[in-house]
Amino acid sequence: MGADPNDRHFELMRLALGEAARCLEWGDVPVGAVIARGDEVLAAAGNERERRRDPTAHAEILALRAASESVGRWRLDGCSLIVTLEPCAMCAGAMVLARVDRLVFGAADPKAGFAGSLGDLVRDGRLNHRLDVVAGVLEEEAGALLRTFFARRRLGRPASRRL
Repeated sequence: MGADPNDRHFELMRLALGEAARCLEWGDVPVGAVIARGDEVLAAAGNERERRRDPTAHAEILALRAASESVGRWRLDGCSLIVTLEPCAMCAGAMVLARVDRLVFGAADPKAGFAGSLGDLVRDGRLNHRLDVVAGVLEEEAGALLRTFFARRRLGRPASRRL
């Protein structure tokens, strides 16, 4: 990737990883998201699909809602969304609609990712807005959290904070 480890993306990704780890408390897939504008963190969230029994309660959607509430409008221009896993089509579409400027993600998602893996909704030239994308930030840490979660699930063990 060529980025300096002291880069703000790494700091924000560490916050997102913390949000992802919190998801284990309620048995959700550990994905965390942070939205920042400059040096200000506007919102942070983790997946809550299981907790809320809501298929749209992805970390990115919850963070977009909270950031919009924080700034008092739906347009999040000037913002970066940092997420531990490459966003799905729903989340990628929501970022485009919210006019987020930059997406930073950790682990790629070859089965559902729509920021370059399965599709590339966030940079589709046919849409009225496109995002800058930075991929692979703390990829190993983000991927390890997910791999451990799913390995434990396959073994029938409950996820815990002590992954």
